[in-house]
Amino acid sequence: MIYCEPAGMSRERPKHIIYEQFAEVAKGLGHGHRLEILELLAQGERAVDALAERAGLSVANASQHLRLMRRAGLLSSRRAGKRILYGLSDPAVLDLVAALRRVGERNLAEIRGVVGGYFHQRDALEPVSRKELARRLKDGLVTVLDVRPRDEYAAGHLPKAVNIPLRELSQRLREIPKGREIVAYCRGPYCVLAFEAVALLRDRGFKVRRLEDGYPEWKAAGLPVE
Repeated sequence: MIYCEPAGMSRERPKHIIYEQFAEVAKGLGHGHRLEILELLAQGERAVDALAERAGLSVANASQHLRLMRRAGLLSSRRAGKRILYGLSDPAVLDLVAALRRVGERNLAEIRGVVGGYFHQRDALEPVSRKELARRLKDGLVTVLDVRPRDEYAAGHLPKAVNIPLRELSQRLREIPKGREIVAYCRGPYCVLAFEAVALLRDRGFKVRRLEDGYPEWKAAGLPVE
């Protein structure tokens, strides 16, 4: 088949159209609330009211962000009865956010300051890699602690993970075996829940480390989930 270029279209025009659409994708990422919404939706589908509550936004504000991200191709939606459920359109969305994170950490001093301050003060140890945790799980050498809220745990979690939401952790320490290494995880690499859990448990004498990222990255890597 011979391609016939439409009359009046320069050879640069197709590239320009594609780059403009790429810019729309970038625009969909261009707000802190939208990146937080992506982190929440990576845990599982949500309706706008539940998402707004978890993100601390009004329903109207959350709806506006969702519409923009859906137009940018970052989200999909489906109807479930009277509700519209939103989710990530593609696992590659996580790769896009991860690339953004790497560029920011390498080149923005303010990000490095927060990572080196708030996060490292709570956990300066090297986190456990996905590969290492998968091996230790297979060998039965570790207790995995999911500190996300119950609904996120119910939507999907690491194999054999024990769910104790962070807000309940100090009251439920007896449920965690002290003689085993604990690996805590939550929503992703910047999720403060795991950092706070690690700090609390170490203070109480537990041997605990943190997974290098979170449930969405574990699932996207093709590792087993429940």
